[in-house]
Amino acid sequence: MANVERALEFAVVGQFSDGSAHKQWAIDQIVRALTDCPIIQLRGMRPDGTVYDYGVQGTSEEYKKFVEEACRDDEANGEFVYTWETGIAP
Repeated sequence: MANVERALEFAVVGQFSDGSAHKQWAIDQIVRALTDCPIIQLRGMRPDGTVYDYGVQGTSEEYKKFVEEACRDDEANGEFVYTWETGIAP
C-alpha cells in the first residue's frame, strides 16, 4: 500500500475517533506513514487463546528528524520547547 493511501486511512480513523488522545495517535500514524516508517509484524493472543498477527508502524530516520524539528522553537535558539504526543490507538 502506498504511503499516502496508508496516511489517508489513518486520517479517516482519527476523524471518527472520540478524544484528543485518539486524534493525536491518528496524526502520529499519518506522519509515520508519510515518512516511510516500516511496518513491524507482531503476534498477539486473544483472551480465548487465539493467536493472531498484526502490523504496527515503526520509526524511520525521516520520522525522527520530523519530530525533532517539530519540537524545536527556532525563535528560542533552536531549543526543544514542544513535546510530540503519540496518543493512544482507538
